[in-house]
Amino acid sequence: MMHISRPLILASTSPYRRALLERLGLPFTQEPPLVDEAALPGETPEALVLRLARAKAMAVASRHPQAIVIGSDQMAVLGEQILGKPGSPERACAQLAMLSGQSVRFLTGLAVICQAQGQHLVEIVPFTVRIRQLSTAEISDYVARDNPVDAAGSFKSEGLGIALFERMEGEDPTALIGLPLIRLTQMLADCGARVLG
Repeated sequence: MMHISRPLILASTSPYRRALLERLGLPFTQEPPLVDEAALPGETPEALVLRLARAKAMAVASRHPQAIVIGSDQMAVLGEQILGKPGSPERACAQLAMLSGQSVRFLTGLAVICQAQGQHLVEIVPFTVRIRQLSTAEISDYVARDNPVDAAGSFKSEGLGIALFERMEGEDPTALIGLPLIRLTQMLADCGARVLG
């Protein structure tokens, strides 16, 4: 396991983001950012994910100024409509019926902040998924088996959700799960936390 000079903190309680960050083999802790995630009036999805990723990282960094803090936020967008987490199987089925045959953009805001070094790195990593034409039976079966009620877009690409896809387009498939590791590795290196070497 690589050792880094500063504590590394993931400003998230997401088990999906934790599992992704564990792939890099760096020691880290998780801390809830406790940030209001409501959109501001007239805020675009892009502006929202950037603001929330930064706010989450800053909230934790303010409590741990010597740490390197990772914040992330993700929106699923159909046209200009933000798709929230469905929260129930019924709403997941309705959301997937709406997405059938459509392309869904995932915008993942990523922030790496190290107050002690004056580093504030923030950007969006986009990813697009084209959903196949889905029957009502396929949607019901998928929701019953994968229970995607806590997933934006009502599917889990790291699980059975991949069976819903016609194609995926983007530079980093981990962005779809909520933490773009390719870009994160570069941002961490800029803050002195190298994953390799």
